[in-house]
Amino acid sequence: MGQEFKLKDITSLSLSPGSKQEVEVEGVEGGKVLLVNARGQIQAIGAKCTHYGAPLSKGVLTSDGRIKCPWHGACFSTSNGDVEEAPALDALPVFKVTERDGAVYVTGDEESIKNSRRRPNFGCNANASSDGNIVIVGGGSGALGAIEGLREGGFGGGITVISNEGYYPIDRPKLSKALMTDLSKLQWRGKSWFESGNVEWLDGEASAVDFSARIVSTKGGHSISYTKLILATGGTARKLPMNGFRILGNIFTLRNVHDVKAIVEALGEKNKKVAIVGASFIGMEVANALCNDNNVIVVDMSKVPLERVLGEKVGAGIQKSVEAKGVKFHLGAGIDKAEPSSSDPSKVGAVILQDGTKIEADLVILGVGVAPATEFLRDNPVLRLEEDGSIQTDENFQVSGLKDVYAVGDIATHPYSGPGGDGKLVRIEHWNVAQNSGRHVANHIVNPSKKQTHHIPIFWSALGAQMRYCGNVSNGWDDVIIEGDPAEAKFVAYYTKGQTVVALASMGRDPLMSQSSELMRLDKMPSKSHLQGGIDLMAIAA
Repeated sequence: MGQEFKLKDITSLSLSPGSKQEVEVEGVEGGKVLLVNARGQIQAIGAKCTHYGAPLSKGVLTSDGRIKCPWHGACFSTSNGDVEEAPALDALPVFKVTERDGAVYVTGDEESIKNSRRRPNFGCNANASSDGNIVIVGGGSGALGAIEGLREGGFGGGITVISNEGYYPIDRPKLSKALMTDLSKLQWRGKSWFESGNVEWLDGEASAVDFSARIVSTKGGHSISYTKLILATGGTARKLPMNGFRILGNIFTLRNVHDVKAIVEALGEKNKKVAIVGASFIGMEVANALCNDNNVIVVDMSKVPLERVLGEKVGAGIQKSVEAKGVKFHLGAGIDKAEPSSSDPSKVGAVILQDGTKIEADLVILGVGVAPATEFLRDNPVLRLEEDGSIQTDENFQVSGLKDVYAVGDIATHPYSGPGGDGKLVRIEHWNVAQNSGRHVANHIVNPSKKQTHHIPIFWSALGAQMRYCGNVSNGWDDVIIEGDPAEAKFVAYYTKGQTVVALASMGRDPLMSQSSELMRLDKMPSKSHLQGGIDLMAIAA
């Protein structure tokens, strides 16, 4: 049953429907709970998001009983605390709440109140003979979402993961945002966690799949049988084919911990000349992370950074914001070649642009996109890859034309049903989307007859300040409504197609992104005309 604790400065449960209140817990140092009235039911739940600790009192409470983090969009059920959307892995604790004699009490344990988290039910005595064996190829965000979702959903069969990264799933956004290399701070779960759920982790690289025999082969000579297969191999960082880029040292991509360790080693002492090729989100995040201690220049063919996704006005504003931190830009020019250093001909010394500009560099970091990591399936006689190397799936991420095979994350081209999507095929390279699609597949495997709700894509980026984004513009947008000034890192931009808002980007306007993503999910997002008329999104009940 747990211990009973009195709530401070509250005498009755009088929350109106749809409202929430953070309350201190007497006798628990730093302890707080969040009281919510969802669907007429008053609950006491953990007060902080289990992802990065954001206060859920600042989040979004929906009419269908969800509480959404104001920072990164993690979502929980208010009735049982379970995770409903990434990036959170641990659930929220839920406490019994009672009112008597002019006071309100919650019942639970002190640790749950302090930590505001509950580990999911992951332990399992796996029995592959009765429930089959699920093989997951890849060890990133999509794989993690599938693993957690399968065990939480009660799947009791075998789970085998084949991963070539050399570590367990990590908080990959920290690589480009903070150049972090410490696995103890990066890995979401450790070895003992996966062992507790009878998840077999095979360090290796898939080399082929026999879809008829249901066998995955690895370069190390292993052959693993599956009853269901989840392909979650992610992306491979693109390189440049120009002269010098494939042979000179100190030219790096940034995709995994090994890449970051090599970059950090090459940086050594401060004040290095760093050329970043590609004003992408990866490129811009690395520039932001390095500019305090180094001389950083970003090179790209576009007019402004991030122009393809954010548009010229927002991109130009973000450029000014990042330039204020000391980052320099050379835009509108292509790359010609990389030249060796005069002091060490084996390493890069400069990047030469097509207009003849010479950019001296002690190291070069490429942020020119990723390609689906599906090369091992290129010549498969059964599976046809898309032109970009991705795999086409249905709305449940089942691979078209194959039974019991799924593809998630960066490699999946799937129907998109969010605003402006109309079920058209898209491929979305977001860490959050990969984890959510992994959970979606797990839910479909555990309960295939249950209709899954679609997720609105969410990502965030460190661009001098934290930018939040929801929605998707793969199918185009024709106008953008901007409130505030991107150059001052306080704005919201609504991307519209006709009257439909298909995406939103913001800085310094939390929890507007989380609110908008829920309005999009519930088909309550106002039209372009309503936004131009000054409607307050935060006043709309989600």
